[in-house]
Amino acid sequence: MTATFDPATGRPSGPEPPVRLSLTPEGATPGRLDGAWWPRSHDLLREVPPLAAALDPEWGRITRITVNPAHWPIIPRRVPVAGHVIHVGWFEQEQDADEVMVCSFTPLRLELLVIPPDAEASAAEWLMTAASDPANTRTGTDLLTAAGLPTPERPQAGG
Repeated sequence: MTATFDPATGRPSGPEPPVRLSLTPEGATPGRLDGAWWPRSHDLLREVPPLAAALDPEWGRITRITVNPAHWPIIPRRVPVAGHVIHVGWFEQEQDADEVMVCSFTPLRLELLVIPPDAEASAAEWLMTAASDPANTRTGTDLLTAAGLPTPERPQAGG
């Protein structure tokens, strides 16, 4: 197998895999969360651009995201995306460790569950459905706990 790398980023070039995102159905009043995002890594510089590309056409240009540093080892202050920059903020106490807040220019705010990149597909599928269910009243951490996945507050058994 041959891989081609973009010299500007040092990452493989070519099409990015589709973003793994589930949102509350259009027209429904969202529950506690507006949906779920299942990034492929803990690298915000790599993960935010495809998320913005998926959300920008429907929700307006994404201008800011906030995260809890529990899952993100490096938090850049700015992430360049298709012709603009997304500002990144972080909160340890004020934001659920397993959620990300996405703000757009329109102004719109989305609260998304962040599914750990290494989650098994069956658990991630259940979480995507549960987080985007308008009847959901649970936080991101509550949903991960219900799915049996480790959270920063609750390490995985045997670990």
